[in-house]
Amino acid sequence: MKDTPSRKQLGAAGEKAAADFLKRRGYVILRRRFQTRYGEVDIVARDGPVLCFIEVKTRTDLSFGPPAKAVTAAKKKRLALSAQAFLTKKKLGDAPVRFDVVAVLAGAGGFEIDLFQGAFENPFDF
Repeated sequence: MKDTPSRKQLGAAGEKAAADFLKRRGYVILRRRFQTRYGEVDIVARDGPVLCFIEVKTRTDLSFGPPAKAVTAAKKKRLALSAQAFLTKKKLGDAPVRFDVVAVLAGAGGFEIDLFQGAFENPFDF
């Protein structure tokens, strides 16, 4: 019987792989797993002057479609509300903001990672 990671372990491994990938691309990781009453932001980072709120989706196969397609309208709304909470808490209301998605496909050979910068528009006016 093959040892398979739990969903939580898979998600944590995917988030770490995504953070390492982003660092190699020049992002500065400010916070991981930022909790708000609306939910969690997987990664908050700076890409130059832009503050990025990043959702990481990890899958082991494509049977449910590509990982990035799992970011629903409801998740986008919760992510935007969480971003607003972060901006308010850190007094960064004037910072340029972008919402990115990192899709991680975990396999025997490691991780295949795709970055979707500006994956969706801010549904709110901030």
